[in-house]
Amino acid sequence: MTNNHLSGKPVARLEGPDKVSGIAKYAGEYPAKGLRYGYVVNSIITKGKIKKIDTAIVEAIPGIIKVFTHENRPSLAWFNQLYSDMDAPPGAPFRPLHDENISFNGQPIALVVAESFELARYGASILHIEYEQEAFHTNLQANLQHARKPKAGLASVLKPPPPKPSGDFEKAYAKAKAQTSATFTHGYEHHNPMELFATTVVYEGPGKLTVYDKTQGTINSQLYIGNVFGLHYKNIRVISPYVGGAFGSGLRPQYQLFFAVLAALELKAPVRVTLDRQQMFTFGFRPPTIQHTRYGAAADGKVTAINHEAVAITSRFEDYIEVVVNWANMLYPAQNTLLKHQLVPLDVYTPVDMRAPGGSTGVHAVESTMDALSYQLGIDPVEFRLINYSDTDATKDKPYSSKELRQCYKEGALRFGWNERQPLPRSMRRGNRLVGYGMATGIWDVFQFPARAEASLTKAGKLRIKSAVTDIGTGTYTVMAQVAADELGLPLDQVEVLYGDSALPFSAIQGGSATTASVAMAIRGACEGLRKQLIRKAKSLSNSPLADAKPEEIIFTNGQLVLKHNPALHMTLADIAAANNGKPITSKKFTGPDLIKWRKYSRAAHSVSFVELEVDEDLGTVDVTRALTMVAAGRIINPKTARSQIIGSMVWGISKALREESIMDHRYGRFMNANLAEYHLPVHADVHDLEVHFVEEKDDIINELGIKGVGEVGLTAMPPAIANAIFHATGRRINKFPIKVEDLLSTSPSSL
Repeated sequence: MTNNHLSGKPVARLEGPDKVSGIAKYAGEYPAKGLRYGYVVNSIITKGKIKKIDTAIVEAIPGIIKVFTHENRPSLAWFNQLYSDMDAPPGAPFRPLHDENISFNGQPIALVVAESFELARYGASILHIEYEQEAFHTNLQANLQHARKPKAGLASVLKPPPPKPSGDFEKAYAKAKAQTSATFTHGYEHHNPMELFATTVVYEGPGKLTVYDKTQGTINSQLYIGNVFGLHYKNIRVISPYVGGAFGSGLRPQYQLFFAVLAALELKAPVRVTLDRQQMFTFGFRPPTIQHTRYGAAADGKVTAINHEAVAITSRFEDYIEVVVNWANMLYPAQNTLLKHQLVPLDVYTPVDMRAPGGSTGVHAVESTMDALSYQLGIDPVEFRLINYSDTDATKDKPYSSKELRQCYKEGALRFGWNERQPLPRSMRRGNRLVGYGMATGIWDVFQFPARAEASLTKAGKLRIKSAVTDIGTGTYTVMAQVAADELGLPLDQVEVLYGDSALPFSAIQGGSATTASVAMAIRGACEGLRKQLIRKAKSLSNSPLADAKPEEIIFTNGQLVLKHNPALHMTLADIAAANNGKPITSKKFTGPDLIKWRKYSRAAHSVSFVELEVDEDLGTVDVTRALTMVAAGRIINPKTARSQIIGSMVWGISKALREESIMDHRYGRFMNANLAEYHLPVHADVHDLEVHFVEEKDDIINELGIKGVGEVGLTAMPPAIANAIFHATGRRINKFPIKVEDLLSTSPSSL
């Protein structure tokens, strides 16, 4: 037992000073004696074959060390879908330099290694390659006739297919008092984290490597290297304590890791490979998706029929799937449902998870359709959602482990001033600007992954925590320290956390808003075991003031073991450490979800976003003037870092709804705006008053700490809230993201 209460406190990031001062090193910054630099060459065609690669001219340049191609690569222990990486979808993973075939534009086809980065880049620019081109298809809209069901695989555990139809949708829809139907589209989106993808590999001897990688999972990269190159996992150490953003792009090993390891093993020397910004558009993305919805409701506002269908793209070699159409019946259950999700394989790279994958896509359609129904019925959008509120997940016929969404609606509407909204579209304005109010609900599944942690009392009397988990900037490191400090009754400066290293105890990839719950529970278990050991040790020492105390009578506080009813009887952790002859006292724990409890419940985090925006009546420009998000996500360990997560998601919501889009020229299968100048993101002038509040939500089912996670749930509600506010401002329902000026203007500017 402890009396610490650091959990729930807004603690500033512990690694913050290192990051802002430049002390923190990222994957592309670690020094190594005799370091070589690699630069990747990418295909300029979309589909076909490499007829010839002439490396002689490049390799003749002084300082160029070697050019790796499919023709001279070493034999590799290639992997299959079961042994590629933790986030691999069904299919055959992409294999760099496997053969002469080109499967997508930008495919990596060679690596130039030189004594400097600049020289390697120059060599790559003059490498002569001859291609044989083939016909290709990259346009989703033009290939809908090839839509099919996704292939089954392990991914369906975390990304379940749509539930079977219920009732008679067509009959119920035809009889509904109110009916609405719509088509929703969004294009490609790329992650574009601040830190470029880089890997520095240090050759430690035959078959032994130290790898500094930009990744969301050190052990995932370790497994990938071992599987591809046939190395023993214990001889591969992957280190990644600092990650400059990822948002899903680092879940799967990207190809710079493959090339850096390949070159280091062949050259028996340290090698660094860094991808530039344009090359970050040559791998995964949020997939373009077309959705169709039809909802029907009774006169009293009760939704009676839900039809939600989606079709998205995937690559030819893997079936990447997302949960897109399941959300409506989780939020607003109807007796008559028809849900369908299909894929169209195209000549592109496999999409990858991007914050709230499937959720931010599907909830847009759900919440905009619900908004349209509310206007049709003349019911306030908040009240309409409360009419259809449910504490049961109809897709699984199970109650939620906890759900304080109702409180989010009520408190959020009050804080935002929703009652000031005039119901009719185009009824609110400020000068020549039309003012719109919009709101939407957010939802995200709750996960907990298996994890192991180690807790030790060091010889100095401090607590040391070990976990291989990464921290991609979400505050994981700080939260780990808070949980550990509470478990041993210590101040934060007496806790040391070692993380971001595959040599440490197992952690899965950091994603799915599951990391805090997963690692915190392992830390709690390890600390619980350590407390028991420390109590036994304290009681066993000669002349111990706690010799006769019962374990349950001893509390841990301020670095001491104290008898609860007689504080005068105590021992310090430093005394116990000293009595152990300078040896650490260690406890390890492996934890996972309580599947016995979980099988009876559905698990989700919820949010509500309220948005006020202005639309310039003459120019069609949109300015989100203020927004508020309420979140119900179980116990919040650190409100400060959690708020930052939601604020970031709200900014991303502005980006998704109004700015962000990768534009492909389907004549060439190539992205035209592969840079931060033309891939539009919000800037400071686009972000105004953003407010975040968490409602109290106790959940004894989800895990013993009651943690759910907040990374994704803040994004799902914001984009549709913006779209709904645009409708309220203008009377125009625009279901294509991003919403552009031209969508809000017709031939006459005054037509708004």
